[in-house]
Amino acid sequence: MKKLLACSCSLFIIIAIIKPAKAQDITTDPGTYMNAISGAETNMDKAYMAYISASAHSARKRKIEKMRDQAVENIVICQNTINNLPAYKEDNSLRQSSINYVALCYKVFNEDYSHIVNMEDIAERSYDEMQAYLLLQEATNDTLEVGNKRMEKAQKSFADKYNVTILSQKSELSDKMEVTGQVSKYYDKVYLLFYRCNWEDGQLTEAVNQKNVTKIEQDRSALDKYAIQGLAALDTLHTFDNDGSMINACKQALAFYKDEAEKQIPVYTDFFLKEENFNKFKAAMDTKSESQRTKQDVDTYNKGVNDINTAVANYNQVNNDLNNNRKQVNDVWTATEKQFLDTHTPYYKM
Repeated sequence: MKKLLACSCSLFIIIAIIKPAKAQDITTDPGTYMNAISGAETNMDKAYMAYISASAHSARKRKIEKMRDQAVENIVICQNTINNLPAYKEDNSLRQSSINYVALCYKVFNEDYSHIVNMEDIAERSYDEMQAYLLLQEATNDTLEVGNKRMEKAQKSFADKYNVTILSQKSELSDKMEVTGQVSKYYDKVYLLFYRCNWEDGQLTEAVNQKNVTKIEQDRSALDKYAIQGLAALDTLHTFDNDGSMINACKQALAFYKDEAEKQIPVYTDFFLKEENFNKFKAAMDTKSESQRTKQDVDTYNKGVNDINTAVANYNQVNNDLNNNRKQVNDVWTATEKQFLDTHTPYYKM
């Protein structure tokens, strides 16, 4: 089950296209100097976006990891390029801003994202940990966005200081990275609603397997509450680019969980209670000899057998239906999220 866009980001890359100048010396022409810095950053960003695209569209782990390594390598190349540039006429402001920004990218991509990846298994243990996992990823992305905006501000300040005209601040690459961030944030909102109920359903299934009636009732009540809350939240969400598939798949899953909690699980608890009472009565009967058993004992026992047989039949029917329906909603969810991410995450190759 795919949880999210691996290492997705909401980074807005500003590609400065500078009006051509007659002089091409980076030490004397401010436009050429700015292009030297933005060109190095652009190569880094291309490798980053290629990795994001591979993460969203490919299931080949080796390929994805290779793309990640290439992204890190391009950050290092960018660092070396910027470090080797001189200050512009003793003005080191733009160069230092770029050094700081690229260093931030390296830290985020090489250290922070590694921490995020290491949290994946932990995140599966509870809703709170999954929420923390996604919030950490969002915070990391926000850190990149803040760093990017600082770099954008430094570019504008430098251009204003040296009378450089920035002809464009948008590019295909920046547009694709912006869309990727929007897809990720939208996906996470819907996914958390699904995951909360999906995880609670797992807890409920475990309680059923243990025949723990008290825990079954606690988990059943929690599942019902989260399903109702989730369905209400879904009603407030808009479609993504006129695509309501994620909302519909989540609604289908949550409707299943709500029905499970309200109508199906009570059949389980009814069976377990009847089974417990029948076993107690049977144990008491077994301690009596045939001569000690009264007609009432025999009638009660026979009625108990009929009741437990009916309860077993109901239990088996509900169990089969739940397993089949659970598989169906999970299959629909998995296929929908894959299609959604594949459709809306931009493709990008270097």
